Amino acid sequence: MDPKLGRVASSLLASLLLLERSMFSPSSPPAGLLEKAFQYIDLHQNEFVETLKEWVAVESDSVQPLPRLRQELLRMMALAAAELRRLGASVDSVDLGDQQLPNGQTLPIPPIILAELGNDPKKPTVCFYGHLDVQPARKEDGWLTDPYTLTEVDGKLYGRGATDNKGPVLAWINAVSTFRSLEEDLPVNIKFVIEGMEEAGSVGLEELVRKEKDQFFSSVDYIVISDNLWLSQRKPALTYGTRGNSYFRVEVKCRDQDFHSGTFGGVLNEPMADLVALLGSLVDSSGHILIPGIYDQVAPLTEEERKMYKAIHLDLEEYRRSSRVKRFLFDTKEEILMHLWRYPSLSIHGIEGAFDEPGAKTVIPGQVTGKFSIRLVPHMDTSVVEKQVKQHLENIFSKRNSSNQMAVSMTLGLQPWIANIKDNQYLAAKRAIRTVFGTEPDMIRDGSTIPIARIFQDTVQKSVMMLPLGAVDDGEHAQNEKINRWNYIEGSKLFAAFFLELAKLH
Repeated sequence: MDPKLGRVASSLLASLLLLERSMFSPSSPPAGLLEKAFQYIDLHQNEFVETLKEWVAVESDSVQPLPRLRQELLRMMALAAAELRRLGASVDSVDLGDQQLPNGQTLPIPPIILAELGNDPKKPTVCFYGHLDVQPARKEDGWLTDPYTLTEVDGKLYGRGATDNKGPVLAWINAVSTFRSLEEDLPVNIKFVIEGMEEAGSVGLEELVRKEKDQFFSSVDYIVISDNLWLSQRKPALTYGTRGNSYFRVEVKCRDQDFHSGTFGGVLNEPMADLVALLGSLVDSSGHILIPGIYDQVAPLTEEERKMYKAIHLDLEEYRRSSRVKRFLFDTKEEILMHLWRYPSLSIHGIEGAFDEPGAKTVIPGQVTGKFSIRLVPHMDTSVVEKQVKQHLENIFSKRNSSNQMAVSMTLGLQPWIANIKDNQYLAAKRAIRTVFGTEPDMIRDGSTIPIARIFQDTVQKSVMMLPLGAVDDGEHAQNEKINRWNYIEGSKLFAAFFLELAKLH
């Protein structure tokens, strides 16, 4: 063969191999763009940390209903809206009016930001949800640094809201701004839903989502939430489910006034004795719920699910030590995780009306109220659980033949949430995690309740995914809350890689 012809043939073969690889290979997106994005994020990480410092400095506490703090919340939302406009997003700050408090006070509700960037019908549209309000924090409560001054110590960025949820919101913005700064086309259309009342029950959010279902959300393909944590300090995770919550009050009443135990002790059905018997009938010492039928709706454990629990990394001894408990109810990693995530639990929270001060007071409470809740899992339903609980307590109470009155009410009913992990965005997130962190993610659930996931899934009816950035020891809601610089910066890269992977798979 002519050498020149051979070179042409080799060149053609190489081109065909490259074309085949680009068409059929599930490898990562164009390495050049990804590498440029990662380099940009590394070079500008101090700027990203500085922006987080500016955001943490805003005392956006939604829990305490104080005029000064509401003004801080309004300032926080305005700061975020300005940042999104700087990226070129169209921003609508939806006015929710005022909040009427039980004491007659009126306070402004911070607006919910609806923003969008890009509307190319050929690209997938990803909606990111986050919140910028925080739990209360004071240095005198045990913080080692000022909670509203982001302080870096050994690579840890301490500050209220650093991980919950200002850091993850900014990481998403960092990823978007990286493409903008590199003058590269965004691989996906982006929408933002950012609120300022998540820690106070997401006032007005559910109503707004329903109202905007056929407008703002009509073009949304995927919804991403980054408002929870990994299961470990170094291994990333993807969250595909949360438990629901049914909260109950059971009141036992004899009369409005308390009694003197010397005058009436021995001749009454005491409300406290009735209540203790009722609460004691709910769960046994092994954590098993004693309400008949409560486990009937629980989804059966599949072999595939069992394998997922086995693959999760959890150092049981370290987990026990960091939790500061002597022992757990179960001995294996799989049993502990299943009882935290995929089986219901019942917790007794407290008693109203009982004497709980220091000292000895010989009083018989005239009426007492017990509080307990049940964490629900697929496929349990709040209305069915409510009936089962009421029927059980009425049955136990009738057997006591008490002359007191008993009333049971469910004050909160939030359904569990579970996602389809075979959805494209879960596959894209797994690939992005492999690219950035070089490992497979832990596929985890969350034992707590995050209502917005279920609200989005039921209303918008599109795939919802939780893609956490924070490490297990970040201490959300606690003193000395932090996000590691590594998590914040690598998390920004993760979101950038996710955009590219999702565009490929869509």
